Amino acid sequence: MKKIMLGTLFAALSLNAMAEAPGGPSCGWGNMLFEGDSGTGPHFLASTTNGTSGNATFGMTSGTNGCSTDGTLTYGGQSLLAINNMMDELSEDMAKGHGEALNAYAVVLGIQPEDRSHFAAITHEHFADIFTSANVTAEEVHHATMAILQNDQRLAKYAASKV
Repeated sequence: MKKIMLGTLFAALSLNAMAEAPGGPSCGWGNMLFEGDSGTGPHFLASTTNGTSGNATFGMTSGTNGCSTDGTLTYGGQSLLAINNMMDELSEDMAKGHGEALNAYAVVLGIQPEDRSHFAAITHEHFADIFTSANVTAEEVHHATMAILQNDQRLAKYAASKV
């Protein structure tokens, strides 16, 4: 069941990541074909067109197809932890010191495989500092996690650019 929920989580996250497309908002043949349209359907079709033909990638490397890599990428979606009620599973896993939701959180934070067991141990050790109440928000959990990582010599490198 957890694998299905995590798969759904990552699928939902990828659909929400349309805020500012790599290569710019007018990059690729999909954007050209669906120019002027709005809504989830046209955005999804434009993204699929760009992804399946590789034209956006080509456009970014060649500077064609309306693509540019000069802009800054942005993300305007929901917090990862708020999607699919992952907070409950994450708190359970962090309290145990292991689990799929905790591992997924480590992956999202960019924790390399060789540091994930240490990440699990540190977040388990500081569980009460991260989950300070039953009503803690995803943003509070994330901020507290980053503070814990910053204070750990081995994991500080993962928090440096994310706070």
